[in-house]
Amino acid sequence: MSGLVVAMDGPSGSGKSSASRGVARALGLRYLDTGAMYRAITWWMLQQGVDLADPAAIAARAGEPVLVMTTDPDAPGVTVGGVDVNGPIRGPEVTGAVSAVSAVPEVRRRLVALQQEIIAASLPEGGIVVEGRDTGTVVAPDAPVKIYLTASADARARRRTAELIGTAAETTVETQKADMARRDTLDSTRKADPLAMAADAIELDTTPLTLDDVIAEVLRLVKERA
Repeated sequence: MSGLVVAMDGPSGSGKSSASRGVARALGLRYLDTGAMYRAITWWMLQQGVDLADPAAIAARAGEPVLVMTTDPDAPGVTVGGVDVNGPIRGPEVTGAVSAVSAVPEVRRRLVALQQEIIAASLPEGGIVVEGRDTGTVVAPDAPVKIYLTASADARARRRTAELIGTAAETTVETQKADMARRDTLDSTRKADPLAMAADAIELDTTPLTLDDVIAEVLRLVKERA
């Protein structure tokens, strides 16, 4: 498995994060959540009072925040300027704003370059599982294994609602379903690196599957392709 890169893409609630971490653990690989990076830079922009309705204002400061990613699948994380933001980036304020920030080309160029650096650094250690929305198409187009996870709108909304039970961002299935539809539209229609399935990716519908089922199927595909 030396130097293996597994690209896991798909919309919110499709099971990317849990499945990617499980696959990384099973294969002894590193793990990178690229979505957390966009959330982290969004959090920083909000803290700095940047007008997120102004792409030029976002672009002007895209190079300022210092992001450090932890790629241990058992304890993934991100700091911005030395501040642990793993909790705050999952809140409703960041969730509602991240699509606008991630659509700015200057933000994407900076983070894609950083993601590719992290991938390159992981190769001598065995490799990495990278999850996101443009991993197979932009970040790691040469990855030997590309998986695109999907799920029904209802299943995705139920999963995300269950994740948020007991947190400050607790919500309802219908609210999550509407928010995911909004984000799907924004992410798939943006000009810079839209959410899309790579031509050589394998699509896996996780709607009827348990997490263990998804991990097992991805591991089978890794063995088959790599």
